[in-house]
Amino acid sequence: MKRMRRTTSVVLATTLLFGGVQTSYAIIEGDLQAPHDTSQQKVTELQDHVPIFVQEKQTERFESSDVESAKSYLSQKKGDLGIQSVDDDLKVKDVEEDELGMTHIRFIQKQNGIPIEGTEVIVHFNDQNEVVLMNGHVSDHQSVGMLNTYATLSENEAIENAKTSVEAPDELSYEPESELVIYPFDGENHLAHKVNVNFMSDDPGNWFVYIDAHNGQVIDQYNAIHPIEEYEDAMEGHKGVGTGVHGEHRGDLHMSRVKPDNGGTVFMLADHSHDGLEGIYTYDHNTGDLAENNSASFKDEYHHPAVDAHYNSEIVYEYYKEEHDRNSLDDEGMAIISYVNYGTDFNNAFWNGRHMTYGNGDGDFMVPLSAGLDVAAHEMTHGVITNTANLVYRYQPGALNEAYADIFGAIIDDENWEIGEDIMGPGAIEDGRTALRSLSDPSKFPVNEEYIEYGDGDGMYPSHMDEYYDLPLHLDNGGVHINSSIINHAAYLTAQEIGRDALGQIYYRALVHYLTPNSDFDEARQVIVQSAVDLYGEDSDEALATASGFDQVGIYEE
Repeated sequence: MKRMRRTTSVVLATTLLFGGVQTSYAIIEGDLQAPHDTSQQKVTELQDHVPIFVQEKQTERFESSDVESAKSYLSQKKGDLGIQSVDDDLKVKDVEEDELGMTHIRFIQKQNGIPIEGTEVIVHFNDQNEVVLMNGHVSDHQSVGMLNTYATLSENEAIENAKTSVEAPDELSYEPESELVIYPFDGENHLAHKVNVNFMSDDPGNWFVYIDAHNGQVIDQYNAIHPIEEYEDAMEGHKGVGTGVHGEHRGDLHMSRVKPDNGGTVFMLADHSHDGLEGIYTYDHNTGDLAENNSASFKDEYHHPAVDAHYNSEIVYEYYKEEHDRNSLDDEGMAIISYVNYGTDFNNAFWNGRHMTYGNGDGDFMVPLSAGLDVAAHEMTHGVITNTANLVYRYQPGALNEAYADIFGAIIDDENWEIGEDIMGPGAIEDGRTALRSLSDPSKFPVNEEYIEYGDGDGMYPSHMDEYYDLPLHLDNGGVHINSSIINHAAYLTAQEIGRDALGQIYYRALVHYLTPNSDFDEARQVIVQSAVDLYGEDSDEALATASGFDQVGIYEE
């Protein structure tokens, strides 16, 4: 019988909440482990990139919408881009053709063959082979041209420095990986080893640490937070039932039946019923193995979190497949993996680039977090973001990251416009905390007291740019869970005019085809409205409602 071995990978983490761990993409904010960097600079100052948004009203028609045509167009614009040679300074990242017949060709910028962190340029062709738009971020060639791109510090030395910097435990979840990049930071360009250090502990970490490749010093760092052993060859598909955290009956629960060598029959939460998908697997963190039972009826209280995680994962998978023709989080059928029963009184959930992890809560403020369909949708959407725009988890790009996770959480769990209403414990509800966030009325919930001085003094989640929290990096990564509510509210206002389905189509298109890692709120407005125009037309109700949503929260057309 073949057992799948534990594998290693580099991951981006995602947490959901506002207590527990400060990992990338938390569902909550607040008393979380903070990044060591206490800089209060804006992300634009940190990254030193120039945003690009060029709409072409008249353009030449190329013979085809391919890489060579995109390069030809970029060669005409290289002066505006601040580059000397398209071939030397840009590298193709991917080429996508969408359902409208448009082709989107994405480039990353490089210097002496080394990628410049955070830079991307996207050329968009219509179905007539005409360039209609170019957007992204670039660094001026002159600012990086004099940088010494020969690394004197070895990769192994950089990894050890990174582990020391984040106080990593001896046992790591995955082998650290390192990539040599040019990192624009604080007005200077640095040759850096970008090291990812990932560990699971009481304070899980998925740190990205930039180590100077010349002197070994830490330039910057932030905390962003597989398959394991299973009887793959011996599994037989089976349908069972289960009971969720709140007592819901979960019928038609896809699982697998296994007959181990030592006899008997075991049922495991492993779903192989979807063509083209590696599977949906739900693990028990306490054992490290797939959640299992001696019958196909998972009704014991201990199994309730696993049942909900498994059931909700399939709903979210089916949403993205049916509505957006997306095959899993990476659109290539990657396994959807969840862990439950994580930690002790752990009031959080997170995505780590390969799987979702759910705490069981403390029973007072939160119940097991896998109970929330919107929580599962939030975390799995972070997986979609990782595999598309990969929005940097800081300041406005990070707030966009969190907003997207909330927005699709509310689209998929369509009972209301709240996030986390099914995971709040009796103590929280008694105190008036009936959800984590509200897209319809963000100001119904207060922010952490520590954040109040950085806002307008009201102390509530913002609904408008006038209420924006100018948070430093060491608090909620610059406000990723706080200022996200402005984008959340814009989406809600748009949905009141056009409905959830159209909203999902518009926002998804922008995420996949237009947004780049350092996109801010202004860029989000531009490309989300552009996506509505692409899908429905320039003067359509959908495009007008999308623009109106941003207008109403103070993000205006430039």
